[in-house]
Amino acid sequence: MTPEFATLSEFRALLSSQTEADQDALSAAADHDLQLTKPPGALGRLEELACWYRAWRGGENTEINTPQVIVFAGNHGVAARGVSAFPAEVTAQMVQNFQHGGAAINQIARVNGATLDVVPLDLEHPTQDFTQGPAMTQDGFVAALKAGWNAVNIDTDLLVVGEMGIANTTSAAALACALLGGGAADWTGRGTGVDDAGLALKTQIVDEGVKLHKGQGDGLETLRRLGGRELAGMVGAMARARDLRIPVILDGFICSAAALALAHTQEGALDHAVAGHLSAEGGHGQLLDALGKTPLLNLGLRLGEASGGALAIAVLKGAMACHASMATFAQAGVSDH
Repeated sequence: MTPEFATLSEFRALLSSQTEADQDALSAAADHDLQLTKPPGALGRLEELACWYRAWRGGENTEINTPQVIVFAGNHGVAARGVSAFPAEVTAQMVQNFQHGGAAINQIARVNGATLDVVPLDLEHPTQDFTQGPAMTQDGFVAALKAGWNAVNIDTDLLVVGEMGIANTTSAAALACALLGGGAADWTGRGTGVDDAGLALKTQIVDEGVKLHKGQGDGLETLRRLGGRELAGMVGAMARARDLRIPVILDGFICSAAALALAHTQEGALDHAVAGHLSAEGGHGQLLDALGKTPLLNLGLRLGEASGGALAIAVLKGAMACHASMATFAQAGVSDH
């Protein structure tokens, strides 16, 4: 039976009863790794990733066959303040581009054998400007969480979540600042490429939002106040993946800020997730440090739309292919000493 929630309290209750990794599967994976035809540790982090993946999926050695990428899209009221180099209508235009197969994420998902789902969230009605009040109502926030929860394919074996939303680096910076402290300048980057004057304005707006909303509740409440529907959608999808024991690859700065809200609400809520990459957005590295996540890739990306996370699918696929299909010493007739 699929768990249901209709309120934020019910969603928190689901988080508090989250599934855990299968320790027997973890031990079996570690034992199996020692039997493969290589020196112990020779595959570096791929060995750790394979054991982590099996601990969440359970069962015998298995390769990754049905990865899913979900891109959530939302519009932000704060965009009207001029915090982005692009106008708000670009969000809907890029959604159409995703749907027509013309974006970077379409190509990256295709070459990695992943399905791509695009979930636009009430683009005609931007969230409230968070310097004036909470970005989302309680009902609107829960609706976005549910959209993310319901977007996860129960048959997927690896999930990547990403976003599209003009001005969402502003929301992400405010969220990180409110939850982790420091000044607005520590978290605010150029996003789509604003100039120095634009960066100063953006930093000021982040500071205004944080002063209004900081300390008003847990991670989820802070997300409701400072985030956007696409960030909430990603949180709902991460939580549903945990419920289904589906490992998750996080994308960049905005996705990681959404994940931070989840981590600040429920301890261990991201144990089933790895960081796909380190983006070029200035605050991403310190955000990953706060989450305790070491990125799999560092390619200087700052595109969003799940692009870095989806590229990391290949790393997980490689880890699991080696773990599942390499010969053991006994099978290959190779001495293990």
